[in-house]
Amino acid sequence: MTQAFESLVERAETLLQRLEQILPPVSKEPDWNSATAFRWRGLDRPERLRPINHPKTLKLEDIRCIDRQKTIISRNTRQFLQGFPANNVLLWGSRGTGKSSLIKALLNEYAEQGLRLIEVGREHLVELPDILEALENRPEKFILYCDDLSFEADDASYKRLKAALEGSLSGLAGNVLVYATSNRRHLLPEYQGENQEAKYYAGSDLQCEIHHGDTVEEKISLSERFGLWLSFHPFTQDEYLEIVRYWLDKLGCLTEDWEPVRLLALRFALERGSRSGRVAWQFARDWAGKAMLLN
Repeated sequence: MTQAFESLVERAETLLQRLEQILPPVSKEPDWNSATAFRWRGLDRPERLRPINHPKTLKLEDIRCIDRQKTIISRNTRQFLQGFPANNVLLWGSRGTGKSSLIKALLNEYAEQGLRLIEVGREHLVELPDILEALENRPEKFILYCDDLSFEADDASYKRLKAALEGSLSGLAGNVLVYATSNRRHLLPEYQGENQEAKYYAGSDLQCEIHHGDTVEEKISLSERFGLWLSFHPFTQDEYLEIVRYWLDKLGCLTEDWEPVRLLALRFALERGSRSGRVAWQFARDWAGKAMLLN
């Protein structure tokens, strides 16, 4: 009798183990009071939303030489926080010009007003309906942050994002916006041959019409779901040096003998092949670290 009972228990445990492998994990509700930033880890994880305990502490005043973009996205975020109409935002353009830093700085500026940031990787965009369901009825305002967003031509996940932005019957909740950064304005690769699909129609009085082909229309349709486009362009030499001076001052290493530092900063940018805000920050850290080491 005892052997039969033990055999039955073993079979039951084996069955439970198999069921655990088949069934999805039980979702663990995040502690919303533990952090202001979270990362979506996927439906296959028990802790789908994990708090980011040490988000970057950039402030809006630290974002230099992009005042127009900063003003627009800050205004849109304030509209959102106050329950007024606001738009999803696409920040596109040159690398290292402050697109991602600007979004992170918004969190530090408005977290006390209820703003929360959720980082969503491109591979998890197919789970957008589940993410939105997890945020339903929450009092906070959430920005879904998609960094360095781009899609390959055969990637179907962009259709899920397009539907969530404006195409789906459910759409985004009133407490959710999407802020995405990308080096591509239309988020999808564009090929020369696609322009040949455009059709030209001659009209009267020397008027004519140009109609894009279906491929181009499909690619444009995704970026057009973002109500605001903010473009970021390479910095001039003067702007780059201004950012270098700002960060050296913040790090307490801005010297009165500026000319040698200026030349080194320019050489640093030349070696990196970029005069971006990121390169300026990297040079300032390198210079400040060496100066502190010698003192």
